Amino acid sequence: MRHFLSAMKALADENRVRAVLALDGRELCVCQLVELLRLAPSTVSKHMAVLKQAGIAGCRKDGRWMHYRLVSEGLSPAAADAVALARKWLSKDARIADDARRLKRILQISPEELCKRQGKCKA
Repeated sequence: MRHFLSAMKALADENRVRAVLALDGRELCVCQLVELLRLAPSTVSKHMAVLKQAGIAGCRKDGRWMHYRLVSEGLSPAAADAVALARKWLSKDARIADDARRLKRILQISPEELCKRQGKCKA
C-alpha cells in the first residue's frame, strides 16, 4: 500500500509528470529541467525530491551538476505501472508534445550555457 500511495502522490502534480516523461530514456541536468518546466531551480529540486522519495527518479552529482534519471532497477511495481500509464495516456497530449519539441532544443544547449542564462554562473 505504501509504495502505491507514494507513487500516486508523486505523480499527482502536472510538473512532476512532465519531468518524468522528459526523463524517459535519458538523464537530464537540473538546469535542463528548469529550462523545460520554466520553474525556479528550488521548485524543480523540490519536485525531483518528491519523485526521488517515491523511488521514481534517481540522481547523481557530477561536480556542480545534478543529473536526474528514471529509476529502472528496484522500481516498485506500483511506480512502474503509474509511469507506464502516464506514458500511455499522455503520449498525444499537446503539452507533452510541446515539451518534447522544447526539450530537443534545450538538449542542443550546453548545461554551462543554461546555467549562465539562469543566473547561476558568474562566468
